[in-house]
Amino acid sequence: MTWLALTDASERRFSLHGLGSGKRTDPVCPDRPDQVLNRGSIVFETAVAEDAKPQALFGYTNPHPQHRSLIFQAIPGGGVSMVHVQGDRIAHAAIAHKNAGRAEVLRLTYAWDIKYNWGRLTLERAGETDVTSVAVENPLPLTLADLRDLMLGRETVEYAPDMIFAALSNQIEPIGPGPTLAPDTPIATPWGYRNAGTLKRGDTVYAADGTVVPVLHNVSRTVPARGSFAPIRFRAPYFGLQQDIIIAPNQHVVVDGPEVDYLFACEKVLTPARHLVNGFAAREEAWGHTISYCQLILPQHEPILAAGAPLESMYIGRMRRDAHQLASSVLFGVDRQDLPEHAQPSYKVLKWFEAIHLAKRRAA
Repeated sequence: MTWLALTDASERRFSLHGLGSGKRTDPVCPDRPDQVLNRGSIVFETAVAEDAKPQALFGYTNPHPQHRSLIFQAIPGGGVSMVHVQGDRIAHAAIAHKNAGRAEVLRLTYAWDIKYNWGRLTLERAGETDVTSVAVENPLPLTLADLRDLMLGRETVEYAPDMIFAALSNQIEPIGPGPTLAPDTPIATPWGYRNAGTLKRGDTVYAADGTVVPVLHNVSRTVPARGSFAPIRFRAPYFGLQQDIIIAPNQHVVVDGPEVDYLFACEKVLTPARHLVNGFAAREEAWGHTISYCQLILPQHEPILAAGAPLESMYIGRMRRDAHQLASSVLFGVDRQDLPEHAQPSYKVLKWFEAIHLAKRRAA
C-alpha cells in the first residue's frame, strides 16, 4: 500500500513514489497522463451539518477534450453522493445517514478495482464503529491526469471550506475500526514495558486492573496524518503517564476521579483522546504526511497500561460474524475463528458534549 497524494487547506502533494513512510524507490506506475490507476481509494473527511443544502464537497471538472468530472456532494437530510462522468458514461452512488443534529466529521472512502468491475462508496463517522457502504456499479477508470486534476487543484476544482483533508492510495483501503497507538508506545507486560509494535499473538500484557491477558492479534496501518488520524501527544505526568505517548484522536482513554463520580455517577468513563486536548496535558502533534499506528486485540478489549495510562485496547464487536465486514477491514486475512467477540464497553463511553464538559470541569 502506498499513499500517493494528500490535499488539505494548506498544501497539495502528489507523488507516484509515495508520501511519508511509504515512499519507494520506483514509481507505482509509469508517469504518463493517460496511465490508468486500475485499483485505488480516495479517502476524505469533511464536517457536514444536518441541514446542509446541496454542496459540492470535493471534485474536479475538465471539459477538454471531452467532459470529465468526479464530484462528491453533500445532499439534504444527511448524506453524500458521488457522480463520475467521462463523456457519455456515468457512474454514481449515494449514501444517506442519520445525522446527530450537529456538525460532525464524516469519512468517505471511494474504492475501485477496474479489473473486477468493482466499486464501493463508504461512509463512516469519525470515532464510531458503524459503517455504511453502497456498491458503485461499473466504475469508470481514473487516469493520472484525472487524479492530478483532482488532488492538485487543476482545471475546475471543488474543495469546500468544510473539507478537512483528502488522500489517494493505490490500494483498497480498509474500513471500520482501526489501530490508534504509535508503535513505540510502551505497554506493560509481565516482563516489563515493551513497545506496542513488537507485541504479537501469544504474548501477554497487563490489563489496567492488574490481570494478565493474552494478545490475540496486533494490527497496524499507515494513514494520512490529518483529520481523525492526526496524532495527539499525551504528556507526562498527566493521566498517570511515565513518559509522553502519541495516540490517534479516536483512542479511548479511561478517565476516573471525583469529577467523573459527580457528573456521571460511576467510577470510570471512556472518552476519545481528541476531547482531552487542552494545549498542555494533551496537544495536537505536528507530523509529516503519513503516520503508522498499531493496536492490540485482547479477549474482552480490556484497557491496557500505556506508559502507565489506562487506554482501551481495540474494540471489534461481533465483526467475526460478518464475513463481508471482516474482509473489508484491517483484519482482512485473519481467520475469524481466531477472533473474539467483544461485548459493549464495561465503562460508559462519553458523548462529545459530555467529554467536553468533563474536560472543562477538570481544567477549572
